[in-house]
Amino acid sequence: MFIGEYQHSIDPKKRLAVPSKFRDELKNKVVVTRGLDKCLFIYPMSIWKSLAEKLGAMPVGEASTRSFVRLMLAGACDIEVDKQGRILIPDYLKDYANLKRNIVVAGLYNRLEIWDEKKWNDYKRKAEKNTDEIAEQLGKLGIY
Repeated sequence: MFIGEYQHSIDPKKRLAVPSKFRDELKNKVVVTRGLDKCLFIYPMSIWKSLAEKLGAMPVGEASTRSFVRLMLAGACDIEVDKQGRILIPDYLKDYANLKRNIVVAGLYNRLEIWDEKKWNDYKRKAEKNTDEIAEQLGKLGIY
């Protein structure tokens, strides 16, 4: 399970050191894809295979479904984790998430999210302002 928030940086060779806490679960290969809210998602191969099957089975008749499947599958890239626990982020994904040098790796149960640090802090501030409203909606769903 992935949880927590970690500040890291992308080195001049476009490599990101995955937090050591997560390396055992990720093993030696991951899938990185375009995420929502202009971040990147990183999945362990086992989780990705299950998700990709579900995405591949979605109906293609609706434009929004096609767009989401394209975003996730066409944007995906399988990446080796090197012996130092680093991954090389392709330029098209780095550009999509507008990643500069300083980034945040956020653990979200079955995936990691990679955010530009400034964008993460802005997003987090906005979300923190709405915690009462979010909790109320979750309560209505019986989750919180």
